[in-house]
Amino acid sequence: MLGISRWAGENGSYRTVQRFFNTSIAWSKVHWCLIRHCFLDADDTSILAGDETVVTKSGKKTHGLDRFFSSLYGKAVPGLSFFTFSIISTKRRTSFPLMTQQMIHSKEETSAENLISIEQSKKDNNKSKPKKKNNPGRPKGSKNKNRENVDLSKQLCLIQNMLKKIQQLIGSDISLIYTVFDGAFGHNNALQMVRRCGMHLISKLQHNSALYFPYEGTYSGRGARKKYGDRINYHNIPEKYLKETTREKSVQTHIYQITMLHKLFAQKLNVVIIVKTNLKNQARDYVILFSSDLDLAFSKLIDYYKLRFQIEFNFRDAKQYWGLEDFMNVKETPVTNAANLAFFMVNLSQALIANVNLHNLLFGVQDLKAYFRGRKYVDETLKLLSQKPDPILIQQIFDQITKIGGVNTS
Repeated sequence: MLGISRWAGENGSYRTVQRFFNTSIAWSKVHWCLIRHCFLDADDTSILAGDETVVTKSGKKTHGLDRFFSSLYGKAVPGLSFFTFSIISTKRRTSFPLMTQQMIHSKEETSAENLISIEQSKKDNNKSKPKKKNNPGRPKGSKNKNRENVDLSKQLCLIQNMLKKIQQLIGSDISLIYTVFDGAFGHNNALQMVRRCGMHLISKLQHNSALYFPYEGTYSGRGARKKYGDRINYHNIPEKYLKETTREKSVQTHIYQITMLHKLFAQKLNVVIIVKTNLKNQARDYVILFSSDLDLAFSKLIDYYKLRFQIEFNFRDAKQYWGLEDFMNVKETPVTNAANLAFFMVNLSQALIANVNLHNLLFGVQDLKAYFRGRKYVDETLKLLSQKPDPILIQQIFDQITKIGGVNTS
């Protein structure tokens, strides 16, 4: 906050910055106002992407401080967790943060995790003891469960609430049909959560998921109608489902699109299987994407899932350039404001950079910060002069000083 006050200019005292951070702000409306006026076009198609980012923190007093798994460190680290929804423009190929909410572990969850660990240790200690054999087959009196009526976890309820708020916020300004999540949300509960909001899910399945073709045989006349056909063999996918084949050097890529069933999902899935084969050693790798929209073309499904990664660039910029990794606020409101301010600066910087990119495509965040630092240095220097130089000379000074520290300025 002290650093911000030093650069805030007139009326930007430390106390003013303190009051700002302790003020409740409707950040979603602020983000949406900027996004709507600066980035969205009438002929653009937008999708919604959500992901979680972890910010490392030390100490013991920061609101929401806990241990969260960080993919960067590959383990659970002490810090804060924020879940962010971004609007992704398929025309601009860019993500714009729209809503951010802090994820907090409740005491019930923490105690439940402790109980699970205790029970697990008991199971490990009793491994040597003989176990009673359960009767084979389905328990007597059990009934079929409707997999659409699932109980959502606390995390999914929070995300669903965010989705509903976003729909209310944007109204009819744009049409959001697809929500894209990474493979951590590639399960039935996440799909039902998104469908309850009237949207379609795009996500990723495990490379060895047990998928089944819909049964196409005739009814035997007895019992329930058969639903599941043969299980897919990833090493021998029928050629009739092949949509595209490409080759780059020694890697050949086959793309298949199939409407399939999964026994843990409530409805049919639009599945796209990407098979990459190394022609030198015949090694294969599989990527399985899916959507709840059965009519979505394979090319758009793949493209939309690729665009999901743009939200990772938002996280990188917020941490590297705009203070998401560095703020030292500890109370709830200042922490919320610090995180949202970082994401607001991500959007604002993209709007400013877009104007410069019209004549300099390489201009980036580092150049933008160097430009405004230079302007600040020149302004402060001119205040010390008893007589201001000629306006033409001042402009030349501005042009030279603002280039210092830039990477792609000319």
